[in-house]
Amino acid sequence: QVQLVESGGGLVQAGGSLRLSCAASGRTFSLSRMGWFRQAPGQEREFVAAITWRSGSTSYANSVKGRFTISRDNAKNTVYLQMNSLKPEDTAVYYCALDSTVWSPFDYWGQGTQVTVSS
Repeated sequence: QVQLVESGGGLVQAGGSLRLSCAASGRTFSLSRMGWFRQAPGQEREFVAAITWRSGSTSYANSVKGRFTISRDNAKNTVYLQMNSLKPEDTAVYYCALDSTVWSPFDYWGQGTQVTVSS
């Protein structure tokens, strides 16, 4: 089993910044990739960003490229999402997820953290 605990959400004005953190614990020795998703009210959950655990390769949704940065701390089993130039449309519940093995895409999820961007 793997546990994910997110933190760092909150209320911010448009143009502001927030940093989300997600710490993984438990059976993380085969951890392959971690990522962030978000879900706005009435909308489907969507991919935001991901990072591979060994090489640190990153990928982003087009809507956040150039504004959000995903990073990791392997020693702490923690992934971060630095969000800059926030827009009201970034308002959503943000979820952390991971691949517990290379054959298990995003099989563990955190409880979510609310990000609200006011205009």
